[in-house]
Amino acid sequence: MKIDGISAVVTGGASGLGRATAERLIAGGAKVVIADLPTSQGAETAKELGGAASFVPGDVTSESDMQAVFAAAEANGPLRAVVHCAGRGGALRILDKNGNPGALDHYEMVVRINLIGTFNVLRLAAAAMAKAEPLDEERGVVVNTASIAGYEGQIGQIPYASAKAGIIGMTLVAARDLASRGIRVNTIAPGIFDTPLLGRLAQPIRDALGASVPFPPRLGTADEYAKLALHIIENPMLNGETIRIDGALRMAPR
Repeated sequence: MKIDGISAVVTGGASGLGRATAERLIAGGAKVVIADLPTSQGAETAKELGGAASFVPGDVTSESDMQAVFAAAEANGPLRAVVHCAGRGGALRILDKNGNPGALDHYEMVVRINLIGTFNVLRLAAAAMAKAEPLDEERGVVVNTASIAGYEGQIGQIPYASAKAGIIGMTLVAARDLASRGIRVNTIAPGIFDTPLLGRLAQPIRDALGASVPFPPRLGTADEYAKLALHIIENPMLNGETIRIDGALRMAPR
């Protein structure tokens, strides 16, 4: 699918992977609705990115919030692309150091934001895309974000790894389900990327994380994620795939 002239949504678009993706989409000629929490820098980001960007605050787990996001995107033209970057971490051990069970509400919260939020965005995006006339041979593309933790999660990552594994698991099923509608679904599974979350860590820790990557031995950049997201949108034969972008990293147990 050609980027120029399309209407797109980027969730988590106020910063990090989402902002870099919004920047590249706009540079390619798309009109982009940035969806992020009301407390985010979404309004400032949209202003910085210019007239092709707009911000609609919303929680990805809310049906009404995301319907408002997609309605805003459809005002720019038929919705053709969604890149879903919104999510969060949250460490949890199955048993704490005293042998007490991990908090179920914390597990549910992390899974709800990452996995349930992804399905909510996917289903509402697909409903919007299905109404459009085909553009060339397809109606739209959804790019979800998992993590290599969905394959080899580390100790303490159980809610996050569970959710990201769920996103990987839904990818092929969703692509098959939506094939008759002409809607593609793919997922990106990043390794260790230089995002605002990692930016809070001390530089020696950041350096050690980067050095653990086989090649290139550094943290990934948000723009490298964005380049892959745009290639997925533009390449019609990419469908039902989860693509790792991790410099050949395989996570150790801890």
